[in-house]
Amino acid sequence: MIYILLPAYDEVHAIRPLTTKIDATMRGAGFAYQIVAVDDGSRDGTGALLTEMQERFPIHVITHKLNRGLGESIRDGMEYVAEVGGRGDVVVRMDCDDTHDPNYILGMVDKLRAGAEVVIASRYAPGGGQIGVNWYRRTISRCANLLMKTCFPIRGVWEYTSGFRAYRVALIQDALDIFGNRFIDLKGMGFTGTVEKLIKCRSLGARVAEHGFVLRYDQKTGPSKVLTSLTTLGYLVLIAKYIVPWGDLGTVWRQRGAERRRTAYRPDGMPIVGIEV
Repeated sequence: MIYILLPAYDEVHAIRPLTTKIDATMRGAGFAYQIVAVDDGSRDGTGALLTEMQERFPIHVITHKLNRGLGESIRDGMEYVAEVGGRGDVVVRMDCDDTHDPNYILGMVDKLRAGAEVVIASRYAPGGGQIGVNWYRRTISRCANLLMKTCFPIRGVWEYTSGFRAYRVALIQDALDIFGNRFIDLKGMGFTGTVEKLIKCRSLGARVAEHGFVLRYDQKTGPSKVLTSLTTLGYLVLIAKYIVPWGDLGTVWRQRGAERRRTAYRPDGMPIVGIEV
C-alpha cells in the first residue's frame, strides 16, 4: 500500500487535478493506494471538495477546524499512516498545489525497493530542475540547502528542503516510537519541520537517496505560503538544537537511535523490512 499524504490549506483549485493525476499514476502502475488529505482549516471550500471526491477516489480526510500550520498537518497525517499502515508500506508526502508530478513516485518507490528508507525528490539530482521559480527564491533555497548540508551531511544528498519525499512506513513507526510527539518538534516555525524530519531520520541511521525531479512552480494556482523570515529562523534553531542533541532527552535519543541502527538492518546492510506495494 502507498499512502500519499497531502497537507491542504486553501487548495480548492489544485486538489482535483492533482488527485486525478495521482489516481492515474497509481492505477497505471498497479499500486494499491490511499490519499491522506489533511484539511488545515481551509476557508475556500477545500474540505467540502475533498468530501465530495471521496465518492470517486480512496481519500481519508483529517480535518483541522483552525489553521495549525504545515508541521501539525504533517504530524497528524504521519501518525495516522503509522497507526493503520504496515511496516512494508510506503508513505509519500507531496505538496498539494500541483507543483509535484506524481509520476516521480514510481522511481522513488524503485529506490525504496533497492534499500533506501527515505527518497527525496531533488531538484539538484541528475534530471532535476525547477521551472517558474524566481532568482530570489532560487538563491535563498540553494543557500538553505548548502547550510543544512554543511551542518547535517548525508552522503549523496543535496536537497534538504524539498517536501516531496517517500518513506518506508517502518521508519516512520520507529521514529514516532522513539521521538513521540517531538518527531516534528518545531511545528510553528514555517516549513522547518520538513528539514527536521530528515535530521531525525538521519539520527536513526536511515538510508537516504535522491531522485531527480523538476519542480513545476509555474503550475501553482495560489500564492506561496512560505514565510521566509520565520523559516530561516527555524533553520537556525534546528542547527542549535540538533547539531549535537543535548540534555537527558538528547542522550536517550542517541541511545535509542544507535539501538535502532543495530536492529533495523540485515548483516548485508539492507533494511530488514521489504517494500510491499
